[in-house]
Amino acid sequence: MTDEFDRLRAALQDTPAPDADMKAAHLRAAMENFDTLQETADPARPSTDAPKNRAGFWNGVSKMLGNLTSRGALAASTGLIAAGLALFVILPNAPGVLTPPSVAPPAPGLATDDDVATSGVVAQKTPVVRNESAELMAEPMIEPVMEEPLLDAEIAMEAAPMDRDLSIGQVTGQAQAVAPQMLRRQAAPLGVTSGAAPARSKSVVVPAPPQAEVQPNRLLLPQAETETFANEAPNSLKVTIEEPVSTFSIDVDTASYSVVRQSIMSGRLPPKEAVRVEEMVNYFPYDYAAPDAGEAPFRTTVQTFQTPWNEGTQLVHIGLQGQLPAVEDRPPLNLVFLIDTSGSMQNANKLPLLKQSLRLMLSELRPEDQVAIVTYAGSAGQVLAPTPASDQAKILNALDQLEAGGSTAGQAGLQQAYAVAEGMAEDGEVSRILLATDGDFNVGLSDPEALKDFIADKRDTGTYLSVLGFGRGNLDDATMQALAQNGNGQAAYIDTLAEARKVLVDQLTGALFPIANDVKIQVEFNPATVAEYRLIGYETRALRREDFNNDKVDAGEIGAGHSVTAIYEITPVGSPAVLNDPLRYAVSEKGGPADELGFLRLRYKEPGVTESQLIETPIGSTLTGADQDARFAAAIAGFGQLLRDDSLLGDWGFVDAATLAAEAKGDDPFGYRSEAVTLMRLADSLSR
Repeated sequence: MTDEFDRLRAALQDTPAPDADMKAAHLRAAMENFDTLQETADPARPSTDAPKNRAGFWNGVSKMLGNLTSRGALAASTGLIAAGLALFVILPNAPGVLTPPSVAPPAPGLATDDDVATSGVVAQKTPVVRNESAELMAEPMIEPVMEEPLLDAEIAMEAAPMDRDLSIGQVTGQAQAVAPQMLRRQAAPLGVTSGAAPARSKSVVVPAPPQAEVQPNRLLLPQAETETFANEAPNSLKVTIEEPVSTFSIDVDTASYSVVRQSIMSGRLPPKEAVRVEEMVNYFPYDYAAPDAGEAPFRTTVQTFQTPWNEGTQLVHIGLQGQLPAVEDRPPLNLVFLIDTSGSMQNANKLPLLKQSLRLMLSELRPEDQVAIVTYAGSAGQVLAPTPASDQAKILNALDQLEAGGSTAGQAGLQQAYAVAEGMAEDGEVSRILLATDGDFNVGLSDPEALKDFIADKRDTGTYLSVLGFGRGNLDDATMQALAQNGNGQAAYIDTLAEARKVLVDQLTGALFPIANDVKIQVEFNPATVAEYRLIGYETRALRREDFNNDKVDAGEIGAGHSVTAIYEITPVGSPAVLNDPLRYAVSEKGGPADELGFLRLRYKEPGVTESQLIETPIGSTLTGADQDARFAAAIAGFGQLLRDDSLLGDWGFVDAATLAAEAKGDDPFGYRSEAVTLMRLADSLSR
């Protein structure tokens, strides 16, 4: 017994080379077994030879045991273990091996001999074995294989991002080269694999139905995100005695709020650079006092109240309300849809949503309005000549013919769109181009500044340009903002059909009919009453002090019925919240009246006029209190600053913002404010 263990120990410590004769015998036996399984070997013939006595059985067993040496067993087992480890470690990590979307196999059905005879197909594809015992079971229902919507695939991609360095061509090419057998096995029914041994019982083998082809663009492949956002660092705190004047252009864009909402509803906080606080505040309609007949096209309302997040500071809330003319008093509208039909627009939340959005808009246009459609995708083309809005069938038919495909040549499309708009324009009419895109201008003018200059030059012809963004992933927000600002238009991001209705139906008049151009705001703070101040938002709309009186400097527009909100946080003189120490050698200034916090100036131009007009309003030092609109706007301003990790809000958080917004929700006929409260609560959960 001891000698046997010693021999076993020695064998384990020093594995010998495999015996050549034994290896050849094993290979020969394996080939014979393979031929038998493939039904290519000659079947065994019955023989009358049999052991003469029972001892023959034991003699065979003895021979078998005698031939089993430790060397052969160790060699075979070592080889199997090594091969198994290689498959276990290498195969799952092979680059490009991608598991395709699951395809439900067809349910089994009963096949007859006649079916097999008439099929005419050699059973070389993945076979499906039907046993006679299956006839005892009821015929199962065959469920159709439903194609997964592409939008769901995109959501899955966001929830579980993959390696972004892999391109579609790399992944599909490697998957086809490495894993074809894996795909065939996945499509086979449970318990049946390619090359399975035939069953003992009588069975019928029929070829499986053709497997649903997995299209490369349907795989959950990584897509490179090329989103860029236009933003600057948050406005810093200003010392009044050093910089008493703040100047900026008004902004009625709302794109940032929609991007923030889409990000949070997708389960992640938005990128900080995507948050523009002024656009979040101006997303909501407010019930500010409207101007009376014969007054300026808008009226200013100023409120001063305690800051929700800092007891030592105050908020100066400035609200502008534009007049809303009657529908019959609106001038005729010439509208050119400039639609991006490049390949990147094929997703469900891009071109298909765009078509649905424009359908909603058509019902709001009047018979005297005109519509034209220009597309760009590699080369620009006019899909629809100027057509009266009353001919909806012709317009809708042109929309239905649009398909995504090709690269993006934005500048070529813009040139043709402006040419069409200029041909439609007549005296007293409003011409506007609506550029609808996912924001990707990867072809066209190579210099972004040249593209902006082209838009600015065309602005002087009286044609406005607004930009509608669709989809995420390659949203070039920076270019969209630049085009809208240089084109005297508005930028909005549409992620749902409800948002399309808000922008293109509920606020159609304000979005398309301007009442004031180049609107600028300048506030001079009184150093006798205000120690420090900061403007919340409007970082990308900042102007120099001298730009206020320069009518050559472009600024934002206000549409009919639009409201605009701007909020300053100020620190009164003597407040413990003052953060800057006084300068030792500063020259003391007397300041203005003690009953004024500052002085508000506004400049604007009426449409078609080149000379601006001035409006002036003093800002009293007495706290006026805040109505529901002002308190809700403050909650949204705080929400936006929290998303940007503003350090000046102290311990005030998302829950505090949600509480304030819920208390100041007021009349909310469309549910916009309730939705904002929900977003604040979700952001609180995502921030933990």
